Amino acid sequence: MRLPKDGYKYELVAGEAIAVPTSIRHDAIIARLIIRLGPYAEAHGILCGSTAGFRMASGNIRCPDIAFIRYERLPDGEPPEGSGEAAPDLAAEVISPSENRTDIFRRIGEYFEAGSEQVWLLDPETRWATVYRSLIEVAALKADDELEGGSLLPGFRCPAADLFRVRLKG
Repeated sequence: MRLPKDGYKYELVAGEAIAVPTSIRHDAIIARLIIRLGPYAEAHGILCGSTAGFRMASGNIRCPDIAFIRYERLPDGEPPEGSGEAAPDLAAEVISPSENRTDIFRRIGEYFEAGSEQVWLLDPETRWATVYRSLIEVAALKADDELEGGSLLPGFRCPAADLFRVRLKG
């Protein structure tokens, strides 16, 4: 709550406020996925954008680009005013070119350690989506493959390629 309000996205890592890189392309991918997830998420829980913080088991506060939390995991069925006290059920991250791969994998581990059921990584450079159901159950999705919501978001399906297109056709 006391992180700088200077237009940058921050996470609390090892007690330090760390700026997290973003861009218009990065945010456009996030917006496309939120628009597609919305109808499926509403029936089962809430979606949050990248400014919502979640306390990890390590004490770090992470801000996934997209978070989904099932209603039954919300205190009294309502979103908390401050940070979440555990990881979201689903954390989705769009990889920025300047991000360190070691930090990305550390973040994935933190999400699972704090209770996430799935983590989705979207890579604009390769146009691949990687779905982690655990640290060892991983599926790499190419452009022709579909991202699916599974038991968290029943019925959700989206071609991975649609998330990375600049302009959708017809």
